[in-house]
Amino acid sequence: MKVKTILVSQPEPKVENSPYFELQQKHKVKIDFRPFIHIEGVNAKEIRLQKIDLNNYTAIILTSRNAVDHFFRVADEMRFKVPEGLKYFCQSEAVAFYLQKYVVYRKRKIYVGPKDFADLSPLIKKYKDEKFLLPASDQLNADATITLNGLKVDWTPGIFYKTVMSDLSDLADVYYDVLAFFSPTGIKSLFKNFPDFKQNDTRIAVFGSTTQKEALDNGLRVDILAPSPNTPSMTMALEKYITEANKGK
Repeated sequence: MKVKTILVSQPEPKVENSPYFELQQKHKVKIDFRPFIHIEGVNAKEIRLQKIDLNNYTAIILTSRNAVDHFFRVADEMRFKVPEGLKYFCQSEAVAFYLQKYVVYRKRKIYVGPKDFADLSPLIKKYKDEKFLLPASDQLNADATITLNGLKVDWTPGIFYKTVMSDLSDLADVYYDVLAFFSPTGIKSLFKNFPDFKQNDTRIAVFGSTTQKEALDNGLRVDILAPSPNTPSMTMALEKYITEANKGK
């Protein structure tokens, strides 16, 4: 069956040259964006209930831009003056660059990993006597726990924000040829909003093995899977599928 409409379960890209827009124009398909999940901050009172006192830490481990935003939001709510000597361990260059929104880069001690959490190990090991705080979501990546426990450092995880399923009730009577998912929670949100969802001819696209597993566990048929050696991104996987499905259109 041909593909004419796609719903991407993420916010619309803010950059004009997004591959999604190129895909839409090249193949004359309609692509809509709608986050199936969203982030909600945890307030200062809840942070205190986790027995977290920001004064007790000498280093912060930041894994995402959300972590950056919510650490400084909580610090502001607690009226905590972030000390200049605080060390920042950023999982990637993108996170470190985003940190500049809140601190003067050249005046801070910032350490940057290449990409994956485990890549931070040599840097953290070098400063193993620090007291580390890991502000994260309620869905902390297991790699972080395994890595930090393995390094035997003094670290504390803190739930600074939560992943919440969005209200999608307005989509009840809307049909798309393809639904694209990027996390297990996105799949969970689909079934929370539509417990009686039947896939029928809808194609399901998933990114990552954990998202694929969640889809299969819920009885969905996965038609489009990324990343793969030939299609490392969702847009490339979608384009490959659309090219095949729309032949002779």
